[in-house]
Amino acid sequence: MFTIHPTARLRPSPFYQAALAEGMTSASLYNRMILPTSFGDPEAEYWRIINGVSQWDVGCERQVQLKGPDAGRLAQILSPRDLSKCKAGQGKYVPLCNHRGTVINDPIMLKLADDLYWFSIADSDVWIWARAIAAERGLDVEVSEPDVSPMAIQGPKGEDVVASVVGDWVRDIRYFWFKETEIEGIPVAVQRSGWSKQGGFEIYLRDGSQGTALWNIFKEAGKPYGIGPGAPTTAERTESGLVSVGGDTDEETNPFEIRLGKYVDLDVDDDVIGIKALRRIHQEGPKRHQLGLILEGEEPAPLKFSWEEIRSGGKTVGEMTNCVWSPRLKANIGYGLVSVDCVPGDKVEVMRDSGASSAKLVELPFL
Repeated sequence: MFTIHPTARLRPSPFYQAALAEGMTSASLYNRMILPTSFGDPEAEYWRIINGVSQWDVGCERQVQLKGPDAGRLAQILSPRDLSKCKAGQGKYVPLCNHRGTVINDPIMLKLADDLYWFSIADSDVWIWARAIAAERGLDVEVSEPDVSPMAIQGPKGEDVVASVVGDWVRDIRYFWFKETEIEGIPVAVQRSGWSKQGGFEIYLRDGSQGTALWNIFKEAGKPYGIGPGAPTTAERTESGLVSVGGDTDEETNPFEIRLGKYVDLDVDDDVIGIKALRRIHQEGPKRHQLGLILEGEEPAPLKFSWEEIRSGGKTVGEMTNCVWSPRLKANIGYGLVSVDCVPGDKVEVMRDSGASSAKLVELPFL
């Protein structure tokens, strides 16, 4: 048992008190905020996302807001994905790269207006990065962090819960599109998105003082559907092949290595950060690629604090970047960032704390 020492460097989300009331038992740090990771019953939390509906505090997914005449230009400079046809009310998944073509974040970009964009970021200092790029390019745009915090409603019954709160119009929203509205006077944006493959929505709260109120509205609406608390940390994300930038990537990882090449448009303008490096990498071909691993063993054996070496024929061929017990596959599964010489079906060894573990490489996603 340990206590996180309160400090101004560490912020709770607007849903923090609600998460405590739900019985949060563990948490992680993400964008200098508290991300709940469990509520004491991991198995129930897993099956809830698979079969029912789960409510997540993901307020740590901070927004980087671009506002001003050059907001669209800066959004495109930051992203190697073509945003020229993006419309107001539309979101896109966009890898952000540095000048070497290394992935540094993979936010959902939301276009609210021609002069207003949000980047709903993963864990890294995109706000600092975006502000520096805007200043260096002399752009007329304000880069800020707005009072916006997402709450996720995920799972196959999630649409029914959200529709019961905001109306059946939400059933017609396409993936990554969103609509601004109010819920009992609370301003929000409702987007079909979320870090699972089971379907659902993210509710972007636009008034941080209303976090507990918004949480309880959805909690009450979800009771007929068996709603309960959860977090984006179950085996479902690995089974579904979702990438965790910063967890499954290192300081050299480019989008083509981790199955994000389809989100890179090589014909965007030359002033897009990293595009010249990405063109070169694409032409030469990546040296590594991401495959799934199914490990031997009948007991859960998760990854600890660092990647684990993968060997084949006595030689190092890559590293395992995550590992979790899959209740549906009844096996430990993970991702391998391995040499392109390795292919699905190959047998390898993962060098674990307990010793070498035999494993098989497979295509992703697992399910």
